[in-house]
Amino acid sequence: MQSPQTNSSTSLVRTIGRWSLAALMVNTMVGASIFGLPALLAARLGKWSPLGFLIAFVVIAVIAACLAEVASQFRDTGGPYLYTKAAFGRFLAIQNGWLTWLSRITAASAVANLFIIYSSEFLPGISKPPARAAALVLLIGFLAAVNCRGVAGGNRLSNIFTVTKVSLLVFFVVAGLAVLAFRPGIRVTPAPVDATPTAWFEAILLMMYSYAGFDAALIASGETRDARKDIPVALFAAIAATTVLYISVQYLVIHTIPNPGASLAPVVDSARHFMPGWAARIVAAGTLISAYGYLSANMLHTPRVTFAMGERGDFPAFFARIHPRFRTPTVSILIFAALLLIFSIARDFPWNAMLSIVSRLFVYGSVAAALPVLRKKHSSADAFRLPGGFFICVLALLITLVLVTRMHRGEFLVIAATAALAFANWLWARSSTLGITRET
Repeated sequence: MQSPQTNSSTSLVRTIGRWSLAALMVNTMVGASIFGLPALLAARLGKWSPLGFLIAFVVIAVIAACLAEVASQFRDTGGPYLYTKAAFGRFLAIQNGWLTWLSRITAASAVANLFIIYSSEFLPGISKPPARAAALVLLIGFLAAVNCRGVAGGNRLSNIFTVTKVSLLVFFVVAGLAVLAFRPGIRVTPAPVDATPTAWFEAILLMMYSYAGFDAALIASGETRDARKDIPVALFAAIAATTVLYISVQYLVIHTIPNPGASLAPVVDSARHFMPGWAARIVAAGTLISAYGYLSANMLHTPRVTFAMGERGDFPAFFARIHPRFRTPTVSILIFAALLLIFSIARDFPWNAMLSIVSRLFVYGSVAAALPVLRKKHSSADAFRLPGGFFICVLALLITLVLVTRMHRGEFLVIAATAALAFANWLWARSSTLGITRET
């Protein structure tokens, strides 16, 4: 078996540094959900909702800690698919690859739908089916073209979106906190909410969706400069920065809107309470930038899953084709763009979002389970070592197991269908390997 230290993706270009990797993670986490999620959390937890993000941070940090050690052992492109293959072999790796692909397609499709919904404030006719489809083709097609022309271009675009949308959110937070400090009369006392255990579970799941994506950036590890040193620092810097931003936004929403749980656009509604009209419009435009930045980040890293699987014979070989001039996995990018377009047009935001959450929990669990196995297999690997790794691994597995129990019948059926497709994929890959072995 190939050591995790090797780099088979030698034809890809390593241009993603530590802070570009952190920016890619932030770009993937801070999608459009931050502009809608505060209302859902306020409805479930009320004044306790900012505290909820601290609890969610602990949950995510446990999972991210396992990921930091596991990912730091690899120099190749592939992410959780690659880690599972090294730890458990081809069968579970293919299952994980399909679930990763599903979680990323559905997450991006959910945000693409939100982009159209928020665009209707500026272009009312865009929500009609023909205009909606045309807009999605243009939006997704442009991102695919940029990423096909080179990872550096996709990386620069991701960085631009990250800086822009984080700056707009920081502008909203700083302005809001300043107004609450100097004009206390506009402060609203949150109405009491019965935060039941069920409400807390649902809120934690929603908050995990808002963090989702820190793992996806590592799919492009084959194009990072120093995985061992950069991944742990980028992971925790990105998650910590995002947590501070989320808590601040949640605090402002519940203290500036009389009934935040009933708001469809809580951040924009909050901005209207303490900003002039032009500034609130800027925040509304920030929603579109945030959503499109999220799609940009996904277009950069998700196609590397199928590239890695094709490169290792677990997917048809054409998925691993690299453009002779731009040195990018063009076929995988175009196929991902096509599936993203299909899911975006065919299904709505709630369906895609919930499916993305559930499928991602299985991926998180597989990464946590891989930690002790890889420690045993590669005890001398030049990698980051997590203090108390075994205990944290068990804790991560318990967390994902408990949250998976919240899965509904619809999500279960789609996950089962995906597992069946992955099983058929494994049979094909196995028979192809056996055929090659007999010929040689």
